[in-house]
Parts: sequence; C-alpha cells; structure tokens
Amino acid sequence: MPSFDIISEVDFVEIRNAVDNANRELETRFDFRGVDASFKLEKEVVKITTESDFQLTQLVAILRSNLAKRFVDAQSMEQKDTVRTGKSFSCNVEFKQGVETATAKKLVKAIKDAKLKVQAAIQGDKIRVTGKKRDDLQAAMALVREADLGQPFQFDNFRD
Repeated sequence: MPSFDIISEVDFVEIRNAVDNANRELETRFDFRGVDASFKLEKEVVKITTESDFQLTQLVAILRSNLAKRFVDAQSMEQKDTVRTGKSFSCNVEFKQGVETATAKKLVKAIKDAKLKVQAAIQGDKIRVTGKKRDDLQAAMALVREADLGQPFQFDNFRD
C-alpha cells in the first residue's frame, strides 16, 4: 500500500550559512557603522543583539532575506520576545522542527474533511499518510501544500 510521511525540518547548515552571510552584510551596511550589532547561532537558536528596537527589526529583516536566499522557509522562523538589558536590545529566533501535535491534528482533520481515500496517522513528530492509489496520495500532498498552518511541510519516504 503506497504511503508517505509529512515532516517539517530545517537544514541547520543552511541556517549557519545564512547567519554568516547576515553578519557579512551587517559589516558592510552604512546604517550599522559604529553600532554594536550581531547575529549569533547558539545550538538551534539565532540570537540577535543591537542598540535600538528599530535596528532589531532591521536585523530580523536582514536575517529573513538571507534565509530566503538559502531556501529556508521564513514560516519556520519563530521570533521570541524582545529583551532590553541596559542599552542593548536582543531577541532569539527559533526554528520549528517537527510537526507539533496541535498542527498535526489540524492537518489530519483537513485530510479527513477533504474526503480523500487516504488514512492519516500521527507518529511522533511526523504524519504517515497511506492510501490505495498513488493519485489519492498526490491529492493529499496538494491539500497539505495549500494548507496555511504557519509551518512549512516536506514529504518524505514516498513508497509505492
């Protein structure tokens, strides 16, 4: 019986490259000359630090554009609250890995509501979709691509 998995993963090598490119761009930007601003990748979190709140939003935009150049979906980015310590502002940007339970339930419900001849089952941080026909599975893939659940999805282990 044909099946595939719905996953949500981010390539951290590409994130590291995007952070390095953002730091290089930061060095050449005229509006950031003499400003203490930086991007730091610590484990799976990017820490953005600068001197003002406005510059923080600019840095997030720089990071977002560099991620887009590296083909990392911006929906996987989750910006945490801005923290002010003394004269510096900082925020952490985390990346969503795996399909969360609430999102997985919404996705399974959407597949069932579409009346496709497939079964969807949550298996940890991924969703396994099985069906008798390959066309039904491809229709389920199209449905998942159209669904706007605030997270990018990839398809893995397509078996015939």
